[in-house]
Amino acid sequence: MLPLKHYLQKPNLFFVSVLQKWGGWIPDQIYLRLLFRLKMGYRLDLKNPKTFSEKLQWLKINDHNGEYTKMVDKYLVKEYVSNVIGEEFVIPNYGMWDRPSEIEWDLLPDQFVLKTTHGGGSSGVVICKDKNYFDKERAIDILGRSLRQDIYKTLREWPYKGVQKRIFAEKYLEIKTGDSAIPDYKWYCFSGEPKYCQVIQNRFTEETIDFFDTSWNHLNFSGLSPSSGPLAKSAVAIPECPEQINTQIKIARRLSEGMPFARIDLYEIHGQVFFGEITFYPMSGFGIFTPKQYNEMLGQELKLHC
Repeated sequence: MLPLKHYLQKPNLFFVSVLQKWGGWIPDQIYLRLLFRLKMGYRLDLKNPKTFSEKLQWLKINDHNGEYTKMVDKYLVKEYVSNVIGEEFVIPNYGMWDRPSEIEWDLLPDQFVLKTTHGGGSSGVVICKDKNYFDKERAIDILGRSLRQDIYKTLREWPYKGVQKRIFAEKYLEIKTGDSAIPDYKWYCFSGEPKYCQVIQNRFTEETIDFFDTSWNHLNFSGLSPSSGPLAKSAVAIPECPEQINTQIKIARRLSEGMPFARIDLYEIHGQVFFGEITFYPMSGFGIFTPKQYNEMLGQELKLHC
């Protein structure tokens, strides 16, 4: 749980913590109604959902495609992506382990990334840019805490219910020596069609988030911000259009085919596009758009088969 001062400033956070810790027995629909009201500040309408946030909760409850579990598993999804668009778009792996204590450090190169198969966002991600200065104990602590997390239990993202929690190592990608993080290109795809690209820069320092359409026109909204955190900031200098934007759009379209909504996360390094992950519920449907009316605008794009 968070320090007491956070709960004094935002009392709702206390009830969120209690619900997520002790509410595992509550049925999904009731649980999500409670969590939504606490996080978003308004009633969740599942009979006639309008906002993007509401519709993502509806999908959690009603859209149970068995393939989604493989797609949210950060390790298994690579085989799926290789079969669909080709292995040249997949970041190579170095190894797989059940527990942090089993990691074979001597077999890893000087640079690598460790991830848990079920971690959401940056949770369960450890980057090593130089083994000579790498803090193994800190990495073991981060990965261990991630393995104890349960995204299904706390956020009711049902595909994670069947994910086997493991740790794997993959190749570290960088644009040039010293870069803290490469840009994330996150394509919001509705009914298999990419509509918006969310660009996240400087994730581990001064993070900025900007949205673009498929013609790379900068849009006048930003997000998603955590419902309990600071609002997302746009970049001072508008991010340049990626060199391989057409390839990115084709990949996003192919990987989101047949899905009411999917966010396809990609990277681009020296003109080479790499797959990141598939996300079905950005910020688990509890993110904040700025201005907030864009929550409803994106909701209009998401067509549900009620």
